[in-house]
Amino acid sequence: MTQIQLTDTQAVVLSAACARDGGAVFPVTAKLKGGAVGNVCKSLLKLGLIEEVPATDINTVWRHDEARGPITLRATPLAQSMLGITEHDATTTPAENVTTSSPRRKGTKQEALIEMLRAPDGATIEEIMAATDWQSHTVRGAMAGALKKKLGLEVTSEKVEGRGRVYRLPGA
Repeated sequence: MTQIQLTDTQAVVLSAACARDGGAVFPVTAKLKGGAVGNVCKSLLKLGLIEEVPATDINTVWRHDEARGPITLRATPLAQSMLGITEHDATTTPAENVTTSSPRRKGTKQEALIEMLRAPDGATIEEIMAATDWQSHTVRGAMAGALKKKLGLEVTSEKVEGRGRVYRLPGA
């Protein structure tokens, strides 16, 4: 099996699509310039992570096909499986084993941060610093940049008596 790694941009576009009802790729919320949206979508199509389907909304048209009419894009079951959203039957997928290079690599400090924030008790800045060997500004930057902006995760916080400010991800 060939292992394929996604860029941060591909992962952001795919994550946003998988979060929508029906897996719609459009509108793309990532800030991309020029033909970057087309290039990202073409690469995800080639990997089998998104597919072309008839468009029902004129604002989501990817391209026009003479035979099929307006076409849009949606995430495939393989994409949802790859992002850990659903289980997917390997017999119906391409032979590639697809992983993301940035948001979801295993054994990273970012993964440790996400696990700590998903724990029922959440985590304080000090606890995260001890687990990751990061400084406090790096922890705050990772939560604001990587988790909130890039991955679209909602980090919440509250003051807990005896612990201080505790940060959590929804579903924790």
